[in-house]
Amino acid sequence: MSELDPFRAIDRSANPAALVAALEERGRDPAQRRLRRAFLRAVPIRRRDTVLEIGCGTGVILRDLIPMVGAGGRVAGVDPSRTMIAAARRSCRGTGITLREADGAKLPFRDDGFDVTLAVTVLLHVADAAAVVSEMVRVTRPGGRVAVQDQDFGTVVVTHPDRRLTARILDGVVDRLYEEPHSGRRLPGLLRVAGLQHVRLYTDVFQDTTLTSYTQTFFERRAEHAVRFGIARPDEAQRWLDGITAVARAGAFVMTVNYYGTVGVKPVTSRPTPRPRARA
Repeated sequence: MSELDPFRAIDRSANPAALVAALEERGRDPAQRRLRRAFLRAVPIRRRDTVLEIGCGTGVILRDLIPMVGAGGRVAGVDPSRTMIAAARRSCRGTGITLREADGAKLPFRDDGFDVTLAVTVLLHVADAAAVVSEMVRVTRPGGRVAVQDQDFGTVVVTHPDRRLTARILDGVVDRLYEEPHSGRRLPGLLRVAGLQHVRLYTDVFQDTTLTSYTQTFFERRAEHAVRFGIARPDEAQRWLDGITAVARAGAFVMTVNYYGTVGVKPVTSRPTPRPRARA
């Protein structure tokens, strides 16, 4: 199933440039920008922090981090895709961000090197999320924060006149496309199993009531996948898209999806208390 996810193997996908454009379009969307920046504040990202982002893509979040850490901070990003790292180098030129092509489950960094490690809307696309979280913990300093955020496609709400067709397309596509489409709700458990302490959950909601360009593209991709996977006929997929457009024109459009952010603290290993010496 998971090999169908285009973000699982970007460099081997039919159109890597389209995936680059999709990430940048999402990055510009006002609701998405609010979501990610609210999560970064909740982590929190502080002045002078050293921060590593796993699955940095085109560098959208890396560019958000630079003003947050300030001149005394350091920001690095890794991504397994050559295409994405090349795009990030272009978009982050002159910022001082360190970029490496690397797998999140095999990070090329020493132990305890970062104040914060991040993976934002990444674990949904990863075959072994626990292995990635384990590596994030390894490279985070004791007392540092490990922070992950994912959308949860079991929480998508869309206004549409045909509820059955909507459910068939949305649920059917994610069941085929992702290994764990309900990724967001598993994050607290992943961090606790990895040995992190003080695990906190932040629930936020992506909301669109105007059918923005980003949301329109999201639905168009779902319709294309529905036809490709045999979930809907081409005429059904087009009727579904037309229904969304009609609702938006009538001023009645609503789309929401829950985003779950989870932050944990790497334990500080305490030194054993020395035993008192016996008196002579």
